[in-house]
Amino acid sequence: MTDQSVSSGPAGTTGMKRTLGLTGVTVNAMALIAPGAFLWITLQVQAASADVSGVSTAQDMWTGIVAALIVAFLTALSFSELAHRYPDAGTGSSYYFAEKAFLDREEPHYQRWARLAKFATGWAAHLFYWVYPGVMVAFFATIVVYVVQQLFPSGAIYDAVGTVPVQIGIAVVFSALVGFIAWRGVSGSTNVSIAINVIQLTALVLFSIMAIAFRVSNPLNVAPTDWYHPAATSVIVPHNISGLLIQSTIAILILVGFESSTALAAEAKNPKRDIPRGVLLSLVIQGLFAYLFEYFAANYALVNSGPHALGVGLGYGAVAASGTTAAIPESLGIAAAGISGAPLGDMIQQIGSAFFSPTVGFIMMLVIAVTVIIAILGTTLAAMNTAVRISFAMAQDKEMPELMGLLHGRFATPHMGIVVMVIVSAVIGAIGVAGGIVALSGITYASNLGTFVLYALICAITVVAFLGRPDFNILRHLIIPVVGLILNIGLAIGIFALNYAAGGTSAQEANIALGIGGAWLVVSVIYFIINSRQQDKHIVPPIKAVAAGTGD
Repeated sequence: MTDQSVSSGPAGTTGMKRTLGLTGVTVNAMALIAPGAFLWITLQVQAASADVSGVSTAQDMWTGIVAALIVAFLTALSFSELAHRYPDAGTGSSYYFAEKAFLDREEPHYQRWARLAKFATGWAAHLFYWVYPGVMVAFFATIVVYVVQQLFPSGAIYDAVGTVPVQIGIAVVFSALVGFIAWRGVSGSTNVSIAINVIQLTALVLFSIMAIAFRVSNPLNVAPTDWYHPAATSVIVPHNISGLLIQSTIAILILVGFESSTALAAEAKNPKRDIPRGVLLSLVIQGLFAYLFEYFAANYALVNSGPHALGVGLGYGAVAASGTTAAIPESLGIAAAGISGAPLGDMIQQIGSAFFSPTVGFIMMLVIAVTVIIAILGTTLAAMNTAVRISFAMAQDKEMPELMGLLHGRFATPHMGIVVMVIVSAVIGAIGVAGGIVALSGITYASNLGTFVLYALICAITVVAFLGRPDFNILRHLIIPVVGLILNIGLAIGIFALNYAAGGTSAQEANIALGIGGAWLVVSVIYFIINSRQQDKHIVPPIKAVAAGTGD
């Protein structure tokens, strides 16, 4: 295709520059996963999570990530197989895969579904990629407010940054900054991503080592019964199946992004080799190693909640079970982690204070916070790059407005798509900030809904693409994608079923997510129908027309 339209020619004619090797492809996906950022962002939600009976599921935080990783790897293998089969996907990614898998079949009754398949995939991809950056924008504003208020714990500045207008302003400025970087091209984005990954992984390893050392050396003389997990094995062993499933539906948010490298095929030097590798490498490095290590360390250092007046943690000077006075900070408690705006920041301060001094602990928190801010920049940048490239592919295929298919004359980037992306992200970020945790959670669930639908479709498309071919492998092309399909659908249903069962604000969050997803579906269907009529294209052409080569 001129740009990923299957009917138009090779991806090499997109006008984009092929500058990315395996490193570039991988780090762009790694920047979107960003484990250093998500430990800071999601630890509160994971610590506060409870089942429908109100029982905490936090003990299964680590095992929930393992369960989500299994689903992610099943999906990543499907993406990898499709990327290897279709190296000419260009910027189209999953959108291209969906159409090509059906058109490559010799049977007309398969081919007739090609356009509808790519519409469904494009709809899901947009719900995921176009909402996700806005969520990150809101998270960025939240962490900036936390850091500023830590620096100025009272007074005019503290009060000012806590106001909604200022937070919305931060969100708007940040969205524009990320858009400016994306405007200048993926090569510049790659350099930013490399720096971000090095910084955040270094900070992540240092924190994890200190957290484990804190538990092992026990400088605050915490009684054995006061640790949240009595032993290391408690962190990694499932405690409750229900809790594990609930935690896995949260954990999927921190793992998505490995597939974003498939939207870089038009800019990869060797897409057939490097794109499939980049998909899997990014998930192995960030998901399998970084996340499991950091979450083990964070959970291992948590203490139980005790009879403190505030109901959070054991509190300073609380009497431990051993009868000795243990100065265990509130912020090290699991309950405190569930209500703190930045539990990781609190933990870093207290662990640093225990080893060195309060001043050193505070400085350590600021340093880690800066690395997290940088990591969120990389995550948002990678998400924007992926989102506008899929829109670019659809516009070049005349399935979206032509505006989204324009390339910048100098930087060869879909610059008008980036402008629209900046505006949308700023609006979503502003809503997430102004609407509080309910609105932000609802927007996040909407993005997750797009993720699960997209991943499920990709698993199904993998079967269609390979079934009956000479290179068909029953494990890679049937068992793995079918299991991935079932698990992705199960997690999508699980998010909303659990939220509605819990009621209250959880049900409100589910309503927001389904409202966003439903509204986007209605708009997409209306545009799809009108666009089809204007171009005189069949949505699902008759079999006879397909067989005669006149399907459109």
